[in-house]
Amino acid sequence: MIRKNLKILIITSIIILLPILIGLALWSQLPDKIPTHWNATGEIDGWSSKGFAVFGIPLMMLGFQLICFFATLCDPKQKNHSQKILHLAFWLVPVISTVLSAITYAAAMGTHLKIEVILPVILGLLLTAIGNYLPKCKQNYTVGIKLPWTLNNEENWNKTHRLAGWIWMIGGLVIMLMGFFGLLSITVFVALAMALVPMIYSFILHKKGV
Repeated sequence: MIRKNLKILIITSIIILLPILIGLALWSQLPDKIPTHWNATGEIDGWSSKGFAVFGIPLMMLGFQLICFFATLCDPKQKNHSQKILHLAFWLVPVISTVLSAITYAAAMGTHLKIEVILPVILGLLLTAIGNYLPKCKQNYTVGIKLPWTLNNEENWNKTHRLAGWIWMIGGLVIMLMGFFGLLSITVFVALAMALVPMIYSFILHKKGV
């Protein structure tokens, strides 16, 4: 299974590391301190050294990608992974890494960015995409809502993921809208609801014998 997906690992790893080459090309134009964190109002509140921004962040993202890749393919229930779910799992980190690097370099070069709008829109799109795939996700130990009662009961797993799929898609759309209306701080509560509601629903099913 790992050998079969080795090509996609190589491609995604190259994409994740590509910002290093861009950073080296822009090295002389980049400031010594680069913005790498923004607060809920879109103001910069965290800085990193040029070296860490160019090398450290992509290498950390590569580490996350390798963990995601091998954890998914070493799953005892890996046969339950559809190709669509695998593509989602393998491409999530490269997409996030590319977007974050683009934002970081643009901000470092003095480009004014509406982070309070950009980040919720991107996050909302990702959550909506994940929500679309959740109902198609079969029992496994790496992707989905992994609780003792969902892993032990297929019906519980399926019902929980059908509900979670709708909640995540709606939640993703809400988060996108919050970005346009300047309500980024509320996304934390939306994200908590997206996580807790399916878990509570799953536990209720478990208590009912499902």
